Amino acid sequence: MAIRFFHTPKNKQFKYSPLYYDEQKEELDRRVRQIKREMGVNDLDESGKPYIPNIKGQMRGVFKRKHEEKKRANSRLLIILIVLLALVYFLLFY
Repeated sequence: MAIRFFHTPKNKQFKYSPLYYDEQKEELDRRVRQIKREMGVNDLDESGKPYIPNIKGQMRGVFKRKHEEKKRANSRLLIILIVLLALVYFLLFY
């Protein structure tokens, strides 16, 4: 067993091969997108309007809902504590 002072281990190799890669489908999708671009056809959603991602607005909505839920939970906890304290007060002093 030799002692090596300046030994640096080799880099770990990461060999990723996609599980389901269909080369023909990828080529077909690429050609369809290219033809749509050439023809000027846009992807439309159900209402007929072009699809515009709204991630920022969706995240704002999620944060707003979470904030409102937290406020409701805090107020509910406060009401429960008040009722319990009142109940304990009436049980001990009446």
